[in-house]
Amino acid sequence: MNFVFVSLQRINTDRDSTSTSLAKELAKNHRVLYVNSPIDRKTIHSANTDEYTKAHIAAIKSKAEPLTQTAKNLWVLNPVHLLESINWIPFTSVFSVLNRINNARFAKDIQAAIDILKFDKFILINDKDIFRSFYLKEMLKPEKYVYLDRDYTIGTDYWRRHGVTLEPKLMEKSDVVVCNSYDFTKRAKQYNPHSYYIGNGFNVAQYLKEESSPVPADLAAIPGPRIGYVGALITLRLDLNLLIDLAKARPNWSFVFIGWEDEAFMQSELHSLPNVYFLGKKHTQEVPAYIEHFDVCLNPQIVNEITIGNFPLKVVEYLAVGKPVVATATNTMKEVFSQHTYLATDKDSYLTQIDKALAANAPAQQQERIGFAKSFTWEKVTSVLLDCINAS
Repeated sequence: MNFVFVSLQRINTDRDSTSTSLAKELAKNHRVLYVNSPIDRKTIHSANTDEYTKAHIAAIKSKAEPLTQTAKNLWVLNPVHLLESINWIPFTSVFSVLNRINNARFAKDIQAAIDILKFDKFILINDKDIFRSFYLKEMLKPEKYVYLDRDYTIGTDYWRRHGVTLEPKLMEKSDVVVCNSYDFTKRAKQYNPHSYYIGNGFNVAQYLKEESSPVPADLAAIPGPRIGYVGALITLRLDLNLLIDLAKARPNWSFVFIGWEDEAFMQSELHSLPNVYFLGKKHTQEVPAYIEHFDVCLNPQIVNEITIGNFPLKVVEYLAVGKPVVATATNTMKEVFSQHTYLATDKDSYLTQIDKALAANAPAQQQERIGFAKSFTWEKVTSVLLDCINAS
């Protein structure tokens, strides 16, 4: 089978996503074209782009070959056509007219790659690219068009303006909608009866290691017990006030945060507390060693429309290292993880559950967590994905 992926995520970065992981897993037995995000006019003039986007822009300017093969059955495309920055348009009807032009430019690049690879038939998987890939089913005419719903993006300002109207329409015309949480599946079924839960996976080889790792140098001097969090530190998803309250309530605990911070975190009271440590962003390959030397891992999500139904992959990664996890009781945490984690709703329940977690580090308990985490493999998710596609 031939697969084409379009996504908001690039495949040539230092961290994997749902779409990049699925693409790599499918490429073990099928031919896969992964299309990196196209460049729009605003991005090409922005000073805040990451190194991977800058490399894409440089490749366009130098007229480098846009299609490259990175593995036996995996090709990566850097689209060369520049798209217009149109999300500022207030009216979705006007936006849609110009968006069709953007889609046509994007489709032209993809079609050229499909022709080179001789993908006579292919399945197109769209990972949350609501706008730029809205018309690709009509323009590229794939054998099947699959929409991958793995985050509530329309809860953010950028996507809300037109996404509230367009995402349901995109789901409706897709041949299959696959979701990584039960909440997302319930929502998708309102628009498309061929909507299925496929779960989520993690990098097994990176987290499931027999040998222990030394304590990272910047963590070694931090006294225990270490209560740790790994991931983006953004107030849209995390309960900043809860973290401040926890750190103040337990001055004998060390709270360790790994990840980039938004402005609110950077300016927060957390930075003035003596038992709080910010270690910055780490490469994904470094992360397991930090988790290994935490005593308890946190996922202190704030409950809102974005977080209530999302699948927190970091919880699987914590468990894969055998660590006790204390997390906010969102829908997915209750549906999927309640038997293997400690769930809380406020400061007092968090303190109680962390106390319980600190006492739950026996080897048998660690192995139980690792065994549960082993069920979240990309091989399993890919198998379910293929079953859903074949059943439609």
